[in-house]
Amino acid sequence: MLLAALAIIAGFALLVWSADRFVEGAAATAKHAGMPTLLIGMVIVGFGTSAPEMVVSAMAALDGSPGLALGNAYGSNIANTGLILGFTALFCPLAVHSKIVRKELPLLLAITLLGGFFLWDDALARWEALLLLAGFFALIGWSIYSAMTGKGDVIEGEVESELEIHAMTLGRAIFWLAAGLALLIISSRILVWGAVTIAEALGVSDLVIGLTIVALGTSLPELAATLIAARKGEHDIAIGNVVGSNMFNLLAVVGIAGAIAPMSSVPPEVLSRDWPMVIGLTVGLFVFCYGFRGPGRINRFEGAALLLAYIAYNSYLAVTITQSALS
Repeated sequence: MLLAALAIIAGFALLVWSADRFVEGAAATAKHAGMPTLLIGMVIVGFGTSAPEMVVSAMAALDGSPGLALGNAYGSNIANTGLILGFTALFCPLAVHSKIVRKELPLLLAITLLGGFFLWDDALARWEALLLLAGFFALIGWSIYSAMTGKGDVIEGEVESELEIHAMTLGRAIFWLAAGLALLIISSRILVWGAVTIAEALGVSDLVIGLTIVALGTSLPELAATLIAARKGEHDIAIGNVVGSNMFNLLAVVGIAGAIAPMSSVPPEVLSRDWPMVIGLTVGLFVFCYGFRGPGRINRFEGAALLLAYIAYNSYLAVTITQSALS
């Protein structure tokens, strides 16, 4: 148990560090290839901040723990919206001016509904997972199109200010791209082993561990990126990071796990407890940020509501874990 706890702590630390190196290497490589900064910010960095969830879920599926993978994806979305945006807006209200971010909000809502539809029969077939992956690649294509045609959008200036690509030779950039990915895989292996071991010791499902411990840890890159952006007044990046990450989680993280290990029996609480929380937070985010009569925003009251929803949900899970451990 102690060794498993240490594995989780070490896995998280290495996961966050390697994800940062991976993003830096990828961004610098893209810069050497002549990619526009907005494109690097939307696609390369957006993909990189979701890399921990993707790799952890892939490793979990390969190790025969698809519930951990599903919990990681859904739990990360709950943490991104409830904890990260809620906490950030509580201290720094966030406004949305970017047309690109406004277009992403209804898209996120549609993807969330699609994810729930695929799980309606308490299963996720391989063909459904492959459809999610196809949607992920379509999203990448749409992001590239938006970045290439988004000249003059508010978020372009924020990305130019936010994205500090360290000066690297091409060889060094490729090295950190490859090394970061390798370390992501290693750290994910360590983390998944520790999480599954603790789940077995406590007598709780790997789904619950994925929703709580693993989801919080893999959301750390988004937390750091969002807080830094908000502190600099780059509100569209702060919200755009979360919206993009949530779409990547629902399409790529669930899709990768389901393609590797189709889920013939998804725990019923996913549809009765977890997916309603995801869709509820997503609807709240859409209502707050879309801006039906002007710029959308998350004020302090709305941020507190998101944060309280996150706390209430995780408190309920904590009670569930405690009851399982006692029984």
